[in-house]
Amino acid sequence: MSAPPGLAYFVVPAMPGPGEFLLDGDEGRHAATVRRMRPGEQLVLTDGRGSRAVAEVVSAARGALTVQVGDVILDPEPAVRVTLVQALPKGERSDLAVDLATEAGVDEIVPWQSARCVARWTGSPDKTSRGRARWQSVALAAAKQSRRSRVPGVRPLADTADVSALIGSASLALVLHESGSEPIGAVTMPTAGTIVLIVGPEGGVAPEELETFVAAGARVVRLGPEVLRTSTAAAVALGALGVLVGRWA
Repeated sequence: MSAPPGLAYFVVPAMPGPGEFLLDGDEGRHAATVRRMRPGEQLVLTDGRGSRAVAEVVSAARGALTVQVGDVILDPEPAVRVTLVQALPKGERSDLAVDLATEAGVDEIVPWQSARCVARWTGSPDKTSRGRARWQSVALAAAKQSRRSRVPGVRPLADTADVSALIGSASLALVLHESGSEPIGAVTMPTAGTIVLIVGPEGGVAPEELETFVAAGARVVRLGPEVLRTSTAAAVALGALGVLVGRWA
C-alpha cells in the first residue's frame, strides 16, 4: 500500500496502537519546533520496521506533540531484498552514497573496508563505531525524506573475507565493475531471497578482491558504457534492480 502523499514521517522506537500518543524526544522537537506543526495537521508515525499509521495533531507543546493515532498498517517486506556492500567513499561522498542508496530502496547496507579505499574507519573501535553511527543517521534521514516505513540497517564494518561469506549466503551476488562483459539486464533474477550488490571504491575493486568474490559465487556485471562514481553507482543499480525484480511494479 502506498504511503499517504505529502505527509512528513517521524520514526518512533515502538509503534503505538490507535489512540492518543505523545511524540517527544528528537522527533517531537523537530515536529513541534522546526516544522511548527499545529492541531489539525497530519503526519505519519513509523517504527522503521514496516509499521506506520497516520496521526493527527491534537495539541502542541514545547518540544512535543500530542497526536491521535489511526489504524496501524504493516507494509510487507519485498520478496527480493537487496543488501548493498559499499566500499567506503572519501569525504562528503560517503554520506551521499548512503543517502542515494536509501532513497533508491536498499534494504541493508554493509560498509566495506576494501584494499583501495582512501577513507579508513579502522585504527580504533571508536572510529569504526562513529562511522557506522554516521551512516545509520544518514540512512534514517533519507528514509524519512523518501517516506519509507522501513529504515535500512547498517551492519558492522566488513573486510573482504566478510563480504565473501555474505556472497555465499545470497540468492544472487553482483559486483559492479567496468571489466564486466555481462550487462545487469541480462542476469536472471531470483524471485525471492537476497541480492548482494557490491560497489567498489574510487580506485575500483582490486584484482585479487574480484577473484575472491567470483570464487565465492559472485557475478561481475556492468550497468552501461559509462563508469559511475562510487557514490552514485549503487543508486543507479538499485533502480535497475527495482524494475528487474518487480519491486517498482
